[in-house]
Amino acid sequence: MRIVSLVPSLTEYLWALGLEQEVVGITKFCIHPKAWWQHKTRVGGTKKVNFKTIETLQPTLIIANKEENTKEDIEQLQLKYDVLLTDITSLEEAYRYLLEIGRKVQREEKSMSLVNQIQAKFQSVVKIGQGSSFLYLIWKDPYFVVGPQTYIHALLTHFGLVNFCEIERYPALEQVLNNKDNQSILPDYIFLSSEPFPFEAKHLEEVQVLFPNSKIVLIDGEICSWYGSRMRKAPSYFKDVLQGAF
Repeated sequence: MRIVSLVPSLTEYLWALGLEQEVVGITKFCIHPKAWWQHKTRVGGTKKVNFKTIETLQPTLIIANKEENTKEDIEQLQLKYDVLLTDITSLEEAYRYLLEIGRKVQREEKSMSLVNQIQAKFQSVVKIGQGSSFLYLIWKDPYFVVGPQTYIHALLTHFGLVNFCEIERYPALEQVLNNKDNQSILPDYIFLSSEPFPFEAKHLEEVQVLFPNSKIVLIDGEICSWYGSRMRKAPSYFKDVLQGAF
C-alpha cells in the first residue's frame, strides 16, 4: 500500500493509525507529525498539487477532501488513481469517514478504537456553552466567518454554543451583520482563529472596537478544524475556553 494524503488533519490521523511506511506523500501544509513534514515527500499544496511528483510515488490510494482540495485536481487524480474523497461537515460525518479510512488502509480495529475514544470524550462534555452566541472569524481584510454546514459549526454547537451567523459556509462578516433584523444584538463570543488567517493578540483590540460588548477569544484553529485524531483534544480544550481559562 502506497498512500498520498492531501488533507493535513487526515495525514495526522494516518500517523495515529501507525502507517509510517505506507504513507509516501503529503502536502506542504501537513505539518503534523513534524517528522513526517520534515522527511516525507511533499506533493505541493492542498489547492495546487504536483501531479508529476504524485506520479513518481505511484500511489495505490490518495486521500482527499471536498473542501480542502480543488474539484479540478480531484477529478484529474480520479482518472488515474484510487481517490478516497471525504466530505466532512458534521461530527457524524467525521466519525463515518474516519472509520471508512481505517477500513480502506487495513487498520479497522485501530480506527474503531480511536473513534470510540473521540466519541466518549465528546459525550462527556456537552452543552457547556449554555446557549451563548458566537462568531468565528477565519480571515481579515475583509473579515470572513464560519457559518452552518461546516465542521467548525458542528463542533462548536455540540458544546452548546449558538452560531450568530445563519448564512451557510463562509460568508463575509458584513453580509452576516446586514442580514440581521436587529442590528443592536451582537454575539457573546468572537473567536479569532489561528488559521487560515493567523490572528494574534495584536488583533484583539481592533476586533473589540467592532464588538465592544463581546468577549474576544483567540482560538486554536487546528483544534477547531482538524477532524481526525486531534478531535480527542477538543472537548477538554473547549471546556477550558468556556470556563474562562483563556
